[in-house]
Amino acid sequence: MEIRKINAAVVTETVKKLFMDMNYNIGSDILDALKKAQENESSPVGKNVLEQLIENHKIASSEEVPICQDTGMAVLFVEYGDHVAIDNGSFEDAVQEGVRQAYIDGYLRKSIVSDPVFDRINTRDNTPAVIYTSIVPGNKIHILAGCKGFGSENMSSVKMLTPSAGVEGVKKFIMDTVKYAGPNPCPPIVVGVGIGGTFEKAAMLSKKATLRPIDTHNPDPRYAALENELLDDINKMGFGPAGLGGSTTALGVNIETFPTHIAGMPVAVNICCHAARHKEAEI
Repeated sequence: MEIRKINAAVVTETVKKLFMDMNYNIGSDILDALKKAQENESSPVGKNVLEQLIENHKIASSEEVPICQDTGMAVLFVEYGDHVAIDNGSFEDAVQEGVRQAYIDGYLRKSIVSDPVFDRINTRDNTPAVIYTSIVPGNKIHILAGCKGFGSENMSSVKMLTPSAGVEGVKKFIMDTVKYAGPNPCPPIVVGVGIGGTFEKAAMLSKKATLRPIDTHNPDPRYAALENELLDDINKMGFGPAGLGGSTTALGVNIETFPTHIAGMPVAVNICCHAARHKEAEI
């Protein structure tokens, strides 16, 4: 297979469109889930909140304005073909420029500070983005991107369980995390769960899980059943839409796994608000 050259400007434009699009238009899986939840919601107040969320998404799409004022921190999962070369620039710079242009030209709120503890000065263009890159066979670049608001990000957690905790320990940690989050992450939520790997791998898996369409399941039937069980149990908590009570606290639970060490069982829970903004593209 010959090396394929991709101009850096193409990467920049692709990333720019992804982040503008995801901030104006939620995925069809989320919109369908909100409509179904609105039909089945037991609380009149909750039903009204869901109706307003659906209307909000319609307005955002038609007027091309952000779904939410918190337009998030840019996160990208990239599958980079091993027969790709970037012309007229670097891949990293091209991605960051795409994010910068999206947040400036798209009038999206800039929320990133340059130093996490001391200076905390706004970078004024929402960069840098967080980029996870995997080298894969081929001559294409696949980008799965999301923008994560921190009302929900702050409610996320990771725990290093031991194997003796078993599936019951996994369930308890997930449920405890959601219970502690309560109304803070703008329910109905999407719960991303990462299990296995190492401390940081579990967290990365949980973030990627929030970007998976909620009308899909883990291919392993055991984990698929666990996703359904957790979703039912979370919705019985009663927090409801906007935390005002009801039977729709979560729209979906997505679990991703990875092999791990014999002595450990890392589990991470990444909570996402109802918008669950994500888009993907292939170059």
